[in-house]
Amino acid sequence: MGAKVNFRVRVMKYAWQLRKTTSDTFCNCLKRAWQLWKLAKAMRQGIAVFYYTKADGSIRKAFGTLRNLPIGVSAGGKKMTKPSYKTMSYYDIEKKAFRSFKIENLISVA
Repeated sequence: MGAKVNFRVRVMKYAWQLRKTTSDTFCNCLKRAWQLWKLAKAMRQGIAVFYYTKADGSIRKAFGTLRNLPIGVSAGGKKMTKPSYKTMSYYDIEKKAFRSFKIENLISVA
């Protein structure tokens, strides 16, 4: 039962963070939060293709995965004590390194 509650808590935390940063309606923030959760799920199952806006304003097409990575491991190899709901980290297949983006910059999942 804990796993079923956990994903709902994550979705709601993403939604409230989006609401805080974008001042959009909660309905739209909740839709985007579900999109983020589905992206994370797809990356845990294999390679996912998605688009987001970089800090310089350009659009990036990313091929990312979270498969075969221990849960809670960050780029430095240290355990994270508390997950961040402001950014989403992933392992970039093309660059062979960890990358992250702000959750409000996600455009779409292919």
